[in-house]
Amino acid sequence: MEIIYQTNRTMLFEEINPEKLDLITIVGDVKGIDSLSDEKIKEINEHLLVRSFDEFLDKFSPTVYSFFNAANQKVVYTLKKPEGIDEDSISEIRINQSNDFLKMLFTLIDTKRSQGITNVDFKFENLLDMISPKKVMDDIRQVRKEIHYMYGEYEKLDDGDPKKLDMGDKLNAMFEEASQNYNNVMAMLPLAIEDIKTRLLLGGAQEENSGELIQVGMLSIGESGELKIIEAPKSEGTELMLLDENSTGDLSQVFEQDYNSITDTPSDYVKDLVVRTFVPLPAVQTKVDTAVEVQNYNTYLEFYKNAKDDFVKAVKPLVEKILGVKMFFDQYATKSKGMLPTMLVANNKLDMLVKSSNIPRLETYLNTVNAKNEFSDTIWFGIVPSIELEAAGKVKVTRERFKGNEKVVKQGGNSMESLSMLLQVVKDYKIQMFFNFESGEETTFNSMATAGIDKYIDKCSTLVRREYSEFAIPCVPNFTIIPKDKSGVIIDSKMLQTESGVQLSKEKEDILKLWIEGVYVGAAYVAAGLVAAYQCPEYLRETFKTVNKNYPGVRFDIEAGDNSLRTVTTMAKEITGFTNTIKDAINRKNFGFVFSSENAQLQEKDIRRITVYKARSMAMSEDGFDSIYKTLVSTYIERILRYQTGDFKHENIVRFFSNNPSSQKSKWLGSRGSVNSIIQDGDDMSFIIDEKSNMCHIDLVFNGNVKNLEVMITKGTSSVKA
Repeated sequence: MEIIYQTNRTMLFEEINPEKLDLITIVGDVKGIDSLSDEKIKEINEHLLVRSFDEFLDKFSPTVYSFFNAANQKVVYTLKKPEGIDEDSISEIRINQSNDFLKMLFTLIDTKRSQGITNVDFKFENLLDMISPKKVMDDIRQVRKEIHYMYGEYEKLDDGDPKKLDMGDKLNAMFEEASQNYNNVMAMLPLAIEDIKTRLLLGGAQEENSGELIQVGMLSIGESGELKIIEAPKSEGTELMLLDENSTGDLSQVFEQDYNSITDTPSDYVKDLVVRTFVPLPAVQTKVDTAVEVQNYNTYLEFYKNAKDDFVKAVKPLVEKILGVKMFFDQYATKSKGMLPTMLVANNKLDMLVKSSNIPRLETYLNTVNAKNEFSDTIWFGIVPSIELEAAGKVKVTRERFKGNEKVVKQGGNSMESLSMLLQVVKDYKIQMFFNFESGEETTFNSMATAGIDKYIDKCSTLVRREYSEFAIPCVPNFTIIPKDKSGVIIDSKMLQTESGVQLSKEKEDILKLWIEGVYVGAAYVAAGLVAAYQCPEYLRETFKTVNKNYPGVRFDIEAGDNSLRTVTTMAKEITGFTNTIKDAINRKNFGFVFSSENAQLQEKDIRRITVYKARSMAMSEDGFDSIYKTLVSTYIERILRYQTGDFKHENIVRFFSNNPSSQKSKWLGSRGSVNSIIQDGDDMSFIIDEKSNMCHIDLVFNGNVKNLEVMITKGTSSVKA
């Protein structure tokens, strides 16, 4: 670990935010140069390297752009900043921890993980309504409560008191967050919807949807002793603005001034809405035009539902990438941090990166970080999500008798050709590429449990028996965050005006519902995340007793013994398991990095997480495909050998493999017995030097299987005896 102190830097070949810098742009022109300067590598790391999910959101600030189309009265959402439209007309929606859609997905993942139940039993609908206006309003009520509390504490303190100034800073931050939505009509819509509902149905009636006309009254005993409720005397509007003990009056003025100073196009309706939302005053008895309010409510609701629908469709591909990055970092679930996984985001589309004009830039970058005896910036793994998987055998329909799925052209998938081009480049730099197929119902656990893995093997057949085969790792199946058939979100019901007042409709056609159409995470993110995590000795120490702190987890074989039940993913189980027929097929072919959602126990504890069933690359071996750890150990040994022998000097190679107790081979042999020992029981390493061809042939033996490594010798001046 003193020589190579990280073996888990991972490169993501994906575009996250086209408005941010990317690898091709920063590397720039490389004509006539073999390597980038240290300053250039520092600049690349500054813009593209992330050490945590929060840093990823911070550096790349994933964004959806929206503008209004007056021609069709719709909101248009796009992941690319629209050109030719005035800056002022474009709204930027940051997809971060406070975005309601992302927040809902995080909560869903965490809840599913803590419950550990399969998709079929999980109550998705209980969490999906987090993006309904009612739940958005609940979040605002919480913020409101905090603002009121903080403001009350602030007012109690003397001016100039340092504590008061600290609270002032916190209040400013709270107001800043609240005010971000003043100009965003879309963000104000849920408030307007809930506000009308509260005023017309007076809060309590919301739940029962009854909504009869309400006159606030008081209980009294009449002349002849009868008990009756009479209408309460109306308060005059002016006296309500008198300060109550909570200083709500002052606060309402602060919000009013804040709104007026920030908003470009002030509207009294929205100003009152903001004040009512954040500083609910005792209800002033103003005359409500019920018909207008009901019409407003239904218009707002319809518009909100359609806009939310369009937003979800536009943002979903981006959200799936964001979730992927989060899942990559989540796999490193350890209390004591050691070798933290890091990610370098190329921020380029794959087809752009592998264009013949751009490949030299990628090669120059990789040559700089992967072909030196300096390993702090070395890239060990890569992630390529969304490889296209064409489904064959669909019936051609000429006449549509029933409403079926709209034919949507999938955007942003990567082709097998692009992946092959990339593998051709990265094989020289020994980067193991985890890739997965496009997400959707065809690539889930459910699909694999019924259809097996043959379609994946067929699709990957072009990657077999190539120079780069051992660096290609197909990851299956993808993870389902929300299944397509359980992705309906009820927004709310339309409002009806009846003789007895207003009420929410109970008719099925008046319930507004949108479909998210399923949310998925690519298997490559989780596979790379888990392999990057178990490179760290501290991570392994959480579940294994014998861990050598001096070695990374390059030789750790997740398929051996009960290793896969100890190093589990953070993903909750999805199905009850694969049938024995499917498992037999997987075991017979030993294909790919396969995840498993099986019932299993370790030391009488149920495993409620998804585990790894196979961890193989596309390299062929006697029993199907080869384990990924063999390539990793081979790369590691080659890099240590190059470092310790001064770029493969003849006499130093002899010394490296000698039986001398101080040789590297002797040290590795002497430290067997740990789960991450470089040479395990049953392993061996030997070498033959071919003087004619100037090559050193190294045989690495893993449990009887031999893997060859060849290095070009640098001739020394003196001969040396072993």
